Amino acid sequence: MPTHPPIADLADRLARAQAATVAVGANALLITPGADLRYLTGYDAVPLERLTCLILMAEGDHVMMVPRLEVEAAKASPIGELGLIVAYWDETDNPYSKVARMLSGHGWVGLDNHMWAEKVLHFREAMPEVVQGLAGVVLQDLRMRKTADEVAALRRAGAAIDSVHEQVPTWLRAGRTEREVARDISEAILAAGHTRVDFVIVASGPNGASPHHEVSDRVIEVGDPVVVDIGGTMPDGYCSDETRTYAVGSAPAEFLEYYAVLQVAQEAACQQVKPGVSAESIDAAARAIITEAGYGELFIHRTGHGIGLETHEEPYIVAGNDEWIEPGMAFSIEPGIYQQGLHGARIEDIVVCTADGFERVNNRPRDLIIT
Repeated sequence: MPTHPPIADLADRLARAQAATVAVGANALLITPGADLRYLTGYDAVPLERLTCLILMAEGDHVMMVPRLEVEAAKASPIGELGLIVAYWDETDNPYSKVARMLSGHGWVGLDNHMWAEKVLHFREAMPEVVQGLAGVVLQDLRMRKTADEVAALRRAGAAIDSVHEQVPTWLRAGRTEREVARDISEAILAAGHTRVDFVIVASGPNGASPHHEVSDRVIEVGDPVVVDIGGTMPDGYCSDETRTYAVGSAPAEFLEYYAVLQVAQEAACQQVKPGVSAESIDAAARAIITEAGYGELFIHRTGHGIGLETHEEPYIVAGNDEWIEPGMAFSIEPGIYQQGLHGARIEDIVVCTADGFERVNNRPRDLIIT
């Protein structure tokens, strides 16, 4: 069953979001179902074609606009305990016009970054004179800096997915298909306490060279390296994400050579994490080692991504991102090396920046695991 933070914490988030809205000169933020709405209100509303929208005002009371049939569900959520105004619209109403009439004053309006395109266009039609931008400009700084309770939630998620990786060697055997192994992993993710399986990558042999490989009916063979990247969502909404690389029986010599390089690079990137360094410097720490070893062209993605109520969120650990890392920021460190047509490897931990360094929330061994 979904859970939510204490009401006092949600009220504090709303207050900080309102202050940030004022600071950027916005009139209001319009937040539809998704991670932003859950972050601000604890309401895990289902995204549907009907408009459900938090109107977070720069001045005055916030309003939760819902279809009439969703009124009781909204009031039963933390929305009711927060004391937010719950307004509704009937099936024959134009809810976008109703929201537009609630907005007044000057400035622009921020729409949440993941709002459906059809809703964005409806708001544009209802408010042609209003400049509309992204609410993420306001909210990303709040969501990037995790509180102690949020870090504890990520620890729980990390421990849960660790427990799944601990079992992977019992399922990863020659003669089984990737799909069969993925089915076992999916069941284990739920059994470990997640409410949802977000992704399961089981990439064996040459499929390991595709970082986002979809599981297939390929039969796993002796000597195959296998990249296993898995994650899910916990009842409180916080996500897990962890990659380990395995080998069935043995592994090719050339693979072992670059896996050793990858281990050094992943550790170097983790050690780079501390307050006051740039996101891109963490990427550079891993990339320099892989490049020096002659595998630079085979590291084809960024080093990491933020994580919280979404698996991928700010900050992104990539060249060109000069964002300063601060305590409470949580993100993945996951360099990879991919030999097309042969095999690949990736090691991924979620880390949290602390006052003087970093903390891993994933604690499974990073050595190559032979099953």
